[in-house]
Amino acid sequence: MKTVKITDISQIPPEYMNTPIAELIGYQNLGKELHTCHSARLLVGMCMDNRKQLRIPENFAYILRTGGANLRNSEFKVSYAIAIGEIKHIALIAHNNCGMVNLASKKSQFIEGLCKNAGWNRDRAEEHFMNYAPMFEIDNEAEFVVAEAKRLADKYPGIMVVPLYYSLDDNLLSLISD
Repeated sequence: MKTVKITDISQIPPEYMNTPIAELIGYQNLGKELHTCHSARLLVGMCMDNRKQLRIPENFAYILRTGGANLRNSEFKVSYAIAIGEIKHIALIAHNNCGMVNLASKKSQFIEGLCKNAGWNRDRAEEHFMNYAPMFEIDNEAEFVVAEAKRLADKYPGIMVVPLYYSLDDNLLSLISD
């Protein structure tokens, strides 16, 4: 996987120019002035991680936040944004240091946290982890979001789906290519 941090408009590939993907990058990375939007221009699928914040205008995007930007269990919402919201572009945003990477290493902390914070017993918490962790664990943030973008592009062939990478270090977006 190769990432290209966009720090100048000339780095945006021609196929993304004059699309909501270029607008998103412009707002986030290039300080583009926030304009009033009357309806959503794209769907953003991004991780639920609280350390990420997009700089975009109100009403600019539908945003689905899920662990690792995994939209497998959110397809009806994706379809809704496309069918009812008339969305033609999806930006899938991975980020560095994602908590969904190597979930197995967090098993004990997860179980203890549910027992302590939610009042669950240990067996229930462990069963919950074992049932769901395999669905949400990812090996590599960038590789996962590229594969997820390909999956969604195959499912919705009329939609442009673009994998992006968000750096927690500088809050900038990069394009990902494989």
